[in-house]
Amino acid sequence: MEELSRYYALLKDPTRRKIVEILGEQEKIGFKELRETLGLGVGTVYYHLDMLSDFIEQDKQRKYRLNAKGQMLYRVLKDGNVPASLGISETLGPRTAKWLFLSPLFALTVKPLRLLPVSAAILVLGAFGASLARLEPALFFYFEYSVRSPTSIMVLFIFNWVGLFLFTEALSYTFFKRVGNDLQLFTCVGLAALPMAVFPYVYMAVPNLLETLNLYGWELMETVREIILVIFQIWSTLLVSAAVCHGKGLRLDKGIIISLTALYLNIAVLFMLGRFT
Repeated sequence: MEELSRYYALLKDPTRRKIVEILGEQEKIGFKELRETLGLGVGTVYYHLDMLSDFIEQDKQRKYRLNAKGQMLYRVLKDGNVPASLGISETLGPRTAKWLFLSPLFALTVKPLRLLPVSAAILVLGAFGASLARLEPALFFYFEYSVRSPTSIMVLFIFNWVGLFLFTEALSYTFFKRVGNDLQLFTCVGLAALPMAVFPYVYMAVPNLLETLNLYGWELMETVREIILVIFQIWSTLLVSAAVCHGKGLRLDKGIIISLTALYLNIAVLFMLGRFT
């Protein structure tokens, strides 16, 4: 029963059902042919193949085929034992989780040029906000009262996220041997910068908000700002995980490994630079 439930969960997504059907009918197929048949981007196809990794294998020619478990999965599908309710895809879970991970936006990056201007606008928005708030950006962190010029702050913000793109690209290859699809990954990383791009504006709005609520005190203001920053850091880390999933076609657990590695390295570098003292 547990095994059958797992089959149902995997067959929940129409793309994975299609992949299983193709492999069940054709026995084996190359990646390029499979991608053309599905009409999807490289990262999206890799993602679904990764989700089906326990049920497929590759032969000596690197062609995909169903293994023994995959054949059982195909029979479940072929026998019509999949509940009709699974016809609606909920790839990343409930609707709230979808928007938490910005899944509807990330899904559009299959054609990256469509959302590349949005991604670039988010980076510019964050860079401008950081310069207005006099916050020195350090990827997932900000430091108050920067002595840098506004232009330097803007350049530093954009440089941080371009650097994160290059870092995730390198880790995707080092850890999981994923190459290509660079423009989609860059677009996704830009979208993942949204929380950190919005934070400077929230930072500047906090004093006025507290005054409106008749709440005063320097310590209270700083505490509220710190709490908001932590929330945005967590959200941005999750979005970077989702960006790697969509940009490199990895499962979310693997995307989280890459995003947490980036976060830990970010913290380690700042410690070595004495920014937390």
